[in-house]
Amino acid sequence: MIKQFLIERRSWILLFVCLHGLFLFVASIDSAIPFTSILYIVFLSMIIFIIFLIIRFHRETKFFKSLEEWEQDLDVSAITPAESPFEKIIEQAMMNQTRRLKQEVSQNLVTLEVEKDELLAWIHEVKTPLTAMHLMIEDMNEDTLKAKLTYEWLRIHHLLDQQLHQRRIPFMENDLYIEQTDLKTVIFPEIRALQSWCLQKGVGFEVNLQVPSVLTDSKWLAFIIRQLLTNAVKYSEKSDILLASFERQGQTILEVRDLGRGIDSKDLPRIFEKGFTSTTNHHDNKATGMGLYLAKKAAAPLLITFDVQSTLGEGTNFTLCFPKRNEFINLQGM
Repeated sequence: MIKQFLIERRSWILLFVCLHGLFLFVASIDSAIPFTSILYIVFLSMIIFIIFLIIRFHRETKFFKSLEEWEQDLDVSAITPAESPFEKIIEQAMMNQTRRLKQEVSQNLVTLEVEKDELLAWIHEVKTPLTAMHLMIEDMNEDTLKAKLTYEWLRIHHLLDQQLHQRRIPFMENDLYIEQTDLKTVIFPEIRALQSWCLQKGVGFEVNLQVPSVLTDSKWLAFIIRQLLTNAVKYSEKSDILLASFERQGQTILEVRDLGRGIDSKDLPRIFEKGFTSTTNHHDNKATGMGLYLAKKAAAPLLITFDVQSTLGEGTNFTLCFPKRNEFINLQGM
């Protein structure tokens, strides 16, 4: 800040130096003017000028130092009040700008809330004809057409389900109910929901639950497992998917392992990114890149950690590590 201050005041400093240089020059060529006295006066004025600069530096830079330290979060109360007329012009312009931005942010938030509520209402409205459509598909006698329609119905159902939970995730802490949850009551309904798709692809399930229950929110755990099973079935063919729970170092572990196409090692660090599908199968138009992203987002408030191991062409193993009971002390409902 010292350098900037001196650059800002360089014209005044240069004027002061030139004027005193002129005094010394005149005193040196005019014998009637005592040179020693003028030199003494110049020396004293230089000291006074330096002290003046130091005082002005501290007074004039307080406002700008606070601007440098300002976090630019639309809160201008942390900025040092302006003193000089020019500083007040800057301060007033910033106040007007932040006031306008706050109004725009408030309006955008209201608009966003309205759109979110309308979308949620639309999703719930669509679920009614979707349920009726499923009942009609179940009544069909032609197995080939029935399997194709069931698969397409399932895709629509899961896409709507993802949209619904995507809107709820930012506020899911308000919806959590942590309790001892039986894994069978969560896993088996999700398997049954995928039954027709699995029969079409020749995919089976092997369930081995050494630890029968976990401490979590059953509704959000079901959503996470739904994304993992959907992914596993989508990329598997004529093979079994293993679901196993066990205890390791005092923590419950749930594994979802498939023998599908696997994930390329260079894609593994990115599979939980929003919208990321694949680099090896980039032509796959059916993938949205949202399932694993939403699963990871939903797992965070539940203190569930993800680990994934995969080999291209050999399958993928997702591991969910559940927290210990004392780690839930900060969660609502405990």
